[in-house]
Amino acid sequence: MVMENSDKKKKYKITIRVFWLLFAFGFSLVFLIFLAISLGWLGFMPGFEELENPKSNLASEIISSDGIVLGTYYIENRSNIHYSELSPHLIDALIATEDIRFHDHPGIDARATGRVIFGVTTGSYRGGGSTITQQLAKNLFPRKPNRTKLDMIIIKFKEWVTAVKLERNYTKEEIIAMYFNTVAFGHQAFGIKSAAWTFFNKEPIDLTIEESALLVGILKAPSFYSPVRHSERAGKRRVIVLSQMEKYGFLTEEMYDSLKVMPVDMSAYRLQDHTTGIARHFREYLRIRLNKWCAGHAKSDGTPYNLYSDGLRIYTTIDSRMQHYAENAISQHLGDDLQPAFYRHWDGYTNAPFVFDKKNADEEIEKLMKQAMRRSERYRVLNENGMPKDSILLSFNTPTSMRIFSWKGEIDTVMTPMDSIWYYKFFIRSSLMSMDPHTGYVKAYACGPDYRYFKYDNVTYGKRQVGSTFKPFLYTLAMQEGDLSPCTEVPNIQYSIELDDGSVWTPRNTSTYKRGDMISLKEALAHSNNWISAFLMKRYSPEAVIEMAHNMGVTSEIPAYHAIALGSADLSLYEMVGGLNTFVNKGIYIEPIFITRIEDKHGNLIDSFIPNQQEAMNEETAYLMLELMKGVVQTGTGIRLRFKYEFTNPVAGKTGTTQNQSDGWFMGLTPDLVTGVWSGCEDRAAHFRTITLGQGANMALPIWALYMQQVYADSTINLFQGDFEKPLRPLSVEIDCEKLKQEKKEVEFIDEEEF
Repeated sequence: MVMENSDKKKKYKITIRVFWLLFAFGFSLVFLIFLAISLGWLGFMPGFEELENPKSNLASEIISSDGIVLGTYYIENRSNIHYSELSPHLIDALIATEDIRFHDHPGIDARATGRVIFGVTTGSYRGGGSTITQQLAKNLFPRKPNRTKLDMIIIKFKEWVTAVKLERNYTKEEIIAMYFNTVAFGHQAFGIKSAAWTFFNKEPIDLTIEESALLVGILKAPSFYSPVRHSERAGKRRVIVLSQMEKYGFLTEEMYDSLKVMPVDMSAYRLQDHTTGIARHFREYLRIRLNKWCAGHAKSDGTPYNLYSDGLRIYTTIDSRMQHYAENAISQHLGDDLQPAFYRHWDGYTNAPFVFDKKNADEEIEKLMKQAMRRSERYRVLNENGMPKDSILLSFNTPTSMRIFSWKGEIDTVMTPMDSIWYYKFFIRSSLMSMDPHTGYVKAYACGPDYRYFKYDNVTYGKRQVGSTFKPFLYTLAMQEGDLSPCTEVPNIQYSIELDDGSVWTPRNTSTYKRGDMISLKEALAHSNNWISAFLMKRYSPEAVIEMAHNMGVTSEIPAYHAIALGSADLSLYEMVGGLNTFVNKGIYIEPIFITRIEDKHGNLIDSFIPNQQEAMNEETAYLMLELMKGVVQTGTGIRLRFKYEFTNPVAGKTGTTQNQSDGWFMGLTPDLVTGVWSGCEDRAAHFRTITLGQGANMALPIWALYMQQVYADSTINLFQGDFEKPLRPLSVEIDCEKLKQEKKEVEFIDEEEF
């Protein structure tokens, strides 16, 4: 009996010893595994630096002056946000659905892990063991493909270690924010900021309960629960999230009952890419400039910045409200008025909309169409793929299914690519640039029609004949020299200039004034009188006018011909707005700029920008030019701003119409905003046949008017509507022409009495 008890004790001791040995071995093994994982012996493990700066592709944001994200440049459309920028509903939905004990565990939830182990061993596993922190670890350092079961065990251990490290280095709020920044929602939306804009066109802080529940629900399987492609399925998933929120007290039963029956509303959905949103032509122009900037600026590691992955924040001068109004104005005038009028104008004409001499019309049109074909994207792709030229030509004359633009909406149709080229030749294009005259900040930069179909930028890249909008450069010389004033009268007769080659330049003129009448320079500019321009060009020289234009910021080469007085030079809208802005800025040319500063993804300043400035004329000359140009709107070619659009505030303006009405311009100057508009077809051979329809006052001025009406009506912009500021020193000339005329009559009356 004693021996049996002794044997039992020995066996018990051996059992206990084996247990502790196994326990110690198991503990040591687990310890060694975790140590090996932490030291990176079993593959890469993120250190503190990687946790502080996880490598992910961050989109660079283009931010307006009023704080709106205009668009992004990206590999993955992802932008980071802070915890304070999240809607509380998002946080509640995530915790209720994914990790209700998030605030109580150190990164690994023992209860959840035990539940998973029990489920695996009993065959009742249903998932749900990973905490939010563990999911963040997985998102930050994604798993590699083609994994074995052993790989998965090691990976899981790695994620546990990473989760603990995250918990030690970040607050719970920071972990929540990092989680929402790293998850993918489908539809090219990476991170909650991109998702909120893509699905609901709003900031994450503004998301409602049902919107937050939908986005959190999507995370389980973005493609499967896509609210765009599978609305019913996404709705059911949203109900599950809402029920979890109700279960854990984030919603009342009444709120849950009302929210669960709400339909999934995707009316605000819009895929976020470079072809959508506002300021698309501006964003493309900026992209080219920023790529050059990135190539010349290096990060701390010596590599150049990457516009598409480094999460730069580009702060622009564009005002999103004014940009919206500019695009509205272009669409309204072109879509509702000008384009329908153009169709009616050309209805029934064989070669519409091209104006060529009948003898060589067919030859010229064929040449023009072939040029357009060779410039097309379709031709470029086929040519680069080695297709023979005759096969390419055949493909352009083969009917093809395509989607085309119309002002009434996109149209699915079948036509040959060559016919589609002719179809698009019919469309009138427009561009608008608007700038603050005192800072140089460009506030609006718009082209039309739709960027998806008309990508060419007619603000900076397009150069067209400027017509009479060039005349202010010529008149500036007259004011600058000091012996002429706005009220100086000149005989309204035809002036001729003998040129160096022996020929004579004699411009034609259409004027409301009789031949031989005395006409003031203010009246001459107001009515765009070509004879008086010839008088001034005869008084000065083409070289002097060109020098003045260059002093006012024009950089394009201008040929030294007398005909530049009538606007034969090809300039960009950017140059014209910047140049005429000099008058409002008291004679100081200020370079139009688009970017104020660039920050890195952490908000650190990398670069800042200030505009170049130079004195182009004295303050009095600039003010006299404003007085001259106010006459354009008061009585001249821009008078419809008064009688049709009912502008009563002081506006200095200048219309421009080129030869054959190919280009229509209007430049409108106010004390706090200078804006230029151009309108015309892609080809100069396509245009209105009459000056009534083709003049700048009809092609471009209405866009300026519609734009400014919206800007003035917006009380949040609060644009000054008073008069231009006079120079502090008294003017050396009289600018009240009526007063001068009266004084002249009185002098003549006295002379007659003495006689």
